[in-house]
Amino acid sequence: QVQLVESGGGLVQPGGSLRLSCVASGFIWDYHAVGWFRQAPGKEREGVSCISNRRGGTYYTDSVKGRFTISRDNAQNTLYLQMNDLKPEDSALYYCAAERRGFSYISARNMCVDFLDSASRRGQGTLVTVSS
Repeated sequence: QVQLVESGGGLVQPGGSLRLSCVASGFIWDYHAVGWFRQAPGKEREGVSCISNRRGGTYYTDSVKGRFTISRDNAQNTLYLQMNDLKPEDSALYYCAAERRGFSYISARNMCVDFLDSASRRGQGTLVTVSS
């Protein structure tokens, strides 16, 4: 069974940190580009940060640059998002997604932008709330 299961969300004060995790199972993780996406109530879905399926390239949306760090552990089929200096505007449902197109290269930017609404594998999400 193909699964992506996120964890690590919660309530945190502005300036705080959280580390999100996404564990994949049921498919060959290594060949997939992967990423974190978020959607807040009344707002459009956004590609937060992604990693390519080769070369380890990363992409960050402008609003999180310098604060968030994405990483993947292929041995553990796990994707992480370290989020520091959190702001109220970071509050959203965060979910991870994965995409593969045969053995074709998918850049990190492609994953976050072009597969924003169409990634073939997606988790249910973990809620992040930043509030004092």
